[in-house]
Amino acid sequence: MYDLVSAALGAQQLTQAAQLIKQWQQKTPQDPWLKLAMGQYWEAKDELEKAQVTYTRLLQTTANTKVLINAREGVQRVRDRLARRREHELSAAKQQPGAASMAVLALEPVTGDRREPAAQGLARIMQVDAYTARTRLPSKTWRLLRTGPAGELQYFCEQLRAEDIPAHWATIDQLRGLSIFRVQAIQAIEPQLTVMCQSSTGQRGTIQLAWGDITQWVVGQLPIYESVVDLDARGKLRRKDATQDYSEVIDWHLHGRGCLLRLCDRTYRYRDAVPLPPADGFPSPLIAAAAWKAMKAYFADHILTAPVTDFSGFGESALDFIDLLPHFDAHVDLGRSLPSPWDGAFHLYSSLRFLSKANKDRA
Repeated sequence: MYDLVSAALGAQQLTQAAQLIKQWQQKTPQDPWLKLAMGQYWEAKDELEKAQVTYTRLLQTTANTKVLINAREGVQRVRDRLARRREHELSAAKQQPGAASMAVLALEPVTGDRREPAAQGLARIMQVDAYTARTRLPSKTWRLLRTGPAGELQYFCEQLRAEDIPAHWATIDQLRGLSIFRVQAIQAIEPQLTVMCQSSTGQRGTIQLAWGDITQWVVGQLPIYESVVDLDARGKLRRKDATQDYSEVIDWHLHGRGCLLRLCDRTYRYRDAVPLPPADGFPSPLIAAAAWKAMKAYFADHILTAPVTDFSGFGESALDFIDLLPHFDAHVDLGRSLPSPWDGAFHLYSSLRFLSKANKDRA
């Protein structure tokens, strides 16, 4: 039977080969020669991933020397063809318009039974070992996986999605193109929200919107560094920057208007704002922390979606990449003496979430 299937495959008669394999399966489904023929059938159909799985399983389950030799040769052929295909597709991706612009690639968390096959897919696509793939596959928060040319990262993103690995990519130019307005105060909530804002160019004005216009909101904490005096290993005094506090930032995503409104607990002008919630019991604006907490609770009651609060994990993964990216404005003003990569990481994260939702809504 194996010779008949081989002859059919050699003559490119795939339908006849499939019929022979089906008959063979009904008679001796555990025959290792049948498994070998199936691998060759998938190979002839150019379904190389299926062929590779079939050959690999055969190597693990049979002791037939001739079958093993053929299976090893099949694995090598498939690997060579996959490598050539990858090189060709990557080369084509790099020739697309805008393919050379800098971009970022991020992964969503993968949990439960999906993790092992996702890790295997990640290892194959990114050409890393299985252990490295498992450590890079996030389980709780988004993770910044790679930076590089847009054409290459778009290709990787599409390959990952084909493996059911949730991935997102965006160019730095897309991030720069987003309209960001820093909210100074919410001045009214009736008959609609009226917020006093400042644009990225420094222009001040007001924006009116409804709670339903906020399609997504992202909350993140950014470390505040202060110079402190400490003792070094020799007992001598030294000055260093240490995290003394955190500032919280909230981004409202308005996809219908194509912009983000950014609020910050350190720069919000509580005295110029309407109390939220509007009640006599609202904390005094002099107690900014209490007022900010009350505002967040009010937002949660009126915005239709739950807040996205998993920035910290993404931020930690992004710190090693920020300096490798072209400069972009973080649109965060905390009065720092020196810039912090955390500010850029938050803007990158919020922008990625904005762009990924916009792409999903268009799909």
